Amino acid sequence: MKALVIASLALFSSCSVSAAETDLIKQGEYLARAGDCVACHTAKGGKPFAGGLPMETPIGVIYSTNITPDKTGLGDYSFEDFDKAVRHGVVKNGSTLYPAMPYPSYARVSESDMQALYAYFMKGVEPVAQENRDSDIPWPLSMRWPLTAWRWMFAPGVSDYQPQAGADPVISRGAYLVEGLGHCGACHTPRALTMQEKALSASEGRAFLSGSAPLEGWIAKSLRGDHKDGLGSWSEEQLVQFLKTGRSDRSAVFGGMSDVVVHSMQYMSPGDLSAIARYLKSLPAVDPKDQPHLYDRQVADALWKGDDSKPGASVYIDNCAACHRTDGQGYTRVFPALAGNPVVQTADATSLINIVLSGGTLPATHTAPSTFTMPAFAWRLSDQEVADVVSFIRGSWGNKGTPVKAGEVADLRKSDRQTTSNDDLGQITRKH
Repeated sequence: MKALVIASLALFSSCSVSAAETDLIKQGEYLARAGDCVACHTAKGGKPFAGGLPMETPIGVIYSTNITPDKTGLGDYSFEDFDKAVRHGVVKNGSTLYPAMPYPSYARVSESDMQALYAYFMKGVEPVAQENRDSDIPWPLSMRWPLTAWRWMFAPGVSDYQPQAGADPVISRGAYLVEGLGHCGACHTPRALTMQEKALSASEGRAFLSGSAPLEGWIAKSLRGDHKDGLGSWSEEQLVQFLKTGRSDRSAVFGGMSDVVVHSMQYMSPGDLSAIARYLKSLPAVDPKDQPHLYDRQVADALWKGDDSKPGASVYIDNCAACHRTDGQGYTRVFPALAGNPVVQTADATSLINIVLSGGTLPATHTAPSTFTMPAFAWRLSDQEVADVVSFIRGSWGNKGTPVKAGEVADLRKSDRQTTSNDDLGQITRKH
């Protein structure tokens, strides 16, 4: 009897969804992975794609929406409604979405890929009944009509991505993924005062993917060809390894990029990862005078001899050297090198300060299942000690980062305590 029921269900399933439709749903699932939709549309502890994730913006907190096929989500959306929301930024009731939804990037996604995404979200995602939350944005900034004006002024026209004639097809595929579905510029491109990205593609100038301002305690670093604070010192192979596993020979993922690797990049095909890497490596440096990192042994030799007289050196020896070593070289694919690390040398030290204060975890992926954790030091180091050790790291082993001040640490520590994303750090601080 049980076998008969299972056979009947299988027959019903095969009748309700054709083989072609199954392939389309599977393609849509892959594209949704490439777009990292689940990371933004899933609240902590919530069901996939049901929305409710709080996102900090300069004007307040926005909550992601339910994009499951329930009536509280996309249940009554036609393909045209879906396409208008994703690529045009206009929801079914006619109002404009906040640009936290990266529809300016999605504007170049092909219509065929949109059809696959629609098939997946309507037939491949579990419906979840969960009403959308209103944003926590004060009036009059919460009014929707200015968003329509913003969209008219800054959102590009919707059209399928067209590669340049004669372009390397691998680079063109990478450009399509990075500039479109991957919406990398939404985080890694600086924004103007009016909140639009200063460039939406490589053809619009060197601001594209040149790094962002601090948001939620992190900086999305430059993805351009600079050696000091970009990807100039990375090979294509190292980039592919990093995107696939969250770690490379000399670096490790942290902050918001961890979600991108865990939910998106590790599932992408080797061909697409190689395309992304080759495209990123094709972007020239912002600074034409940028030079490769030259390792300087002076600090390493001093620490080896027991000389920790330089400000921040003793803090480094006591708290950092066991994992990152006195020569700043770290341990391959476990604890990242600090010498020559672009994150260490960015103009704004926010990310480095924040990871010292709140720690971080190198997440497990399918091909790199080990997890490594850096502890938080906020409870044991003063603002001055954090400033000293961060300045020490930024100026040692040939690094060219500028020093930081205790006041910068204090401001970030205060900001961390006020955000829900740092509850664990707050609990540690209160316990001590």
